[in-house]
Amino acid sequence: MTGMTDYKTLTAQLAALVEGENSLIPVLANASALLFQTLNDINWAGFYIVTDGELLLGPFQGKVACVHIPLGRGVCGTAAATDSVQRVADVHKFDGHIACDSASNSEIVIPLHKNGSVFGVLDIDSPVFSRFTEADETGLSEFARVLDGMLEKV
Repeated sequence: MTGMTDYKTLTAQLAALVEGENSLIPVLANASALLFQTLNDINWAGFYIVTDGELLLGPFQGKVACVHIPLGRGVCGTAAATDSVQRVADVHKFDGHIACDSASNSEIVIPLHKNGSVFGVLDIDSPVFSRFTEADETGLSEFARVLDGMLEKV
């Protein structure tokens, strides 16, 4: 796909994948594959799940990743602890950044919710500085809301 990402279509594809599905791991695995195959200029797409007071690596596409991330640490831990989207143009300037892949230069992290609480995060990395725009943030937030709806059922 070239040019701007068609998030409406991407979100519709995810909605079709999760329809009638009650198993979390396959849904997150397919969601990460969908993102990895669709988005340009990314090198990692996946999930971390809040487990025993930290973020634990979930399904993903990309290079080997950090398994444990403390809440409040790095981009993912900050997104989970503050329940806010983190869109970082240069991860090397982010205080406490955890460098799982030194090729990553920008990142966006979107919290996922279940029963009104942070369940985990969607994490996408890019080797391109300032890769993620406001349009990406809006589109990926809508994508994440589909997952939130599925999480309410499992």
